[in-house]
Amino acid sequence: MIYQNNDFENHEMKIQCEFGDAIRELQISKLLKQANIRGKSGKSFFDVFQFLLLLVFRNCNLYHFLNSKKQDTAFSKNTYYRFLNQSSFNWTKFISLLSAKVIAYLDTLTRPERTMCLVLDDSVIPRERSKKVELLSYVYNHVIGKTVKGFNMLALSWTDGYSHIPVGFNMMASADSKKRITEANASIDKRSNGYKSRRNAMLQKPEAALQLIRNALNAGIKASYVLMDTWFTNEPFIGKVMKEGLDVIGMLKDNKQFYFYKGRKYNLKQLGKLVSFSRPGDILYSICVETGKERIPVKLVFVRNRNKRSEYIVILSSDCSISDREIVRLYGNRWSIELFFRASKSLLNLGTEFQGLSYDMTVSSTAIVYTRYILLEWLRRKKNDDKTICELYYVCCDDIQDMELSTALKQLLTLLANGLKNRAITITSEVKSQLINWFVSQPTFIQALCPDLGWEV
Repeated sequence: MIYQNNDFENHEMKIQCEFGDAIRELQISKLLKQANIRGKSGKSFFDVFQFLLLLVFRNCNLYHFLNSKKQDTAFSKNTYYRFLNQSSFNWTKFISLLSAKVIAYLDTLTRPERTMCLVLDDSVIPRERSKKVELLSYVYNHVIGKTVKGFNMLALSWTDGYSHIPVGFNMMASADSKKRITEANASIDKRSNGYKSRRNAMLQKPEAALQLIRNALNAGIKASYVLMDTWFTNEPFIGKVMKEGLDVIGMLKDNKQFYFYKGRKYNLKQLGKLVSFSRPGDILYSICVETGKERIPVKLVFVRNRNKRSEYIVILSSDCSISDREIVRLYGNRWSIELFFRASKSLLNLGTEFQGLSYDMTVSSTAIVYTRYILLEWLRRKKNDDKTICELYYVCCDDIQDMELSTALKQLLTLLANGLKNRAITITSEVKSQLINWFVSQPTFIQALCPDLGWEV
């Protein structure tokens, strides 16, 4: 629901609810300026950013908003698109600054013995109906097992096992020019951040992944391990990550890689013959070996496949000093990035909210989704909230969209409280106690509806 003039501003304040504190506390306006995300004149670019950031919680995308009867309540169409299409903005730096600031705060809430990790993975962002989107490519989607039109989003996140903070991304086009449907805009200033992002989009995936890791470390983000799936867990990439001062934990697939064990050369299948399936528990076996060419010492942990108990999966760790159980536990934290992909696509409109033709818009819209997720995680962790990101998202949506419902809820709660106070409603002390417990368990915005209610037993 969009309001006119002062009503719109008041509603905007209500929309921000918990977000407003996060935006101020994290000094997002300052971080935007540091990343050269600023306007030279006219409308405040921070106001535009804040509107776009919170747009998803209105249950309305930009297209529908601009074509609604309320389009005259905010900025012009050109203002929004000019903001999203700026090639001078450094969104990579902004996400690095924001994530580093949030992680630094979370570090104060984390026990010293808790291990912090970076998580590396990719996910296809399809654009099947597009034809002229800049750097649009044919990319292979492993989920459906076929090639589609779109981008391959290479993502790097940080986790301490409880929180998950995305720290960087690369909306990758194909490195093969034959697979690119549309080439980069040749008129882009080669000195601009937009040109650099286009150039990085056409890197080979291992090179792009290493760049993300370096950016995170340069931003001051602390981690001990990089968690990755089978595609990245190969000897050359492991060696490069270790040169950055990080160890690797990743799943292996049965390929042509070979290892040295007790002076003899084995492939993974041959090493698997040493596994005893008679051992109890899920961890079947572990051995310390060396990789085939660079002779990197690694530990291989054979874990029973829960989907097929007669088979196993293999997890590699470049840190041979930690226990088998710790390796398996840490690798389990990699699943958090899959949840991030799911929430970003299904709830935060990753890849679907802003449908522009320029690569700049592809990057800026992704950065806005990243910011939404980071703020949701910030709110969850700061309150030590057990809610998932999805649950917190729906709480925000309820708080924002259902303004009329909130009024009705306030009236209902007031009626109930007055009835109890005046003994017009007779209930047992046990039921009343349950009502009190229910009320105090509700989100803060519900409790704030009736701050002066008398709920005393």
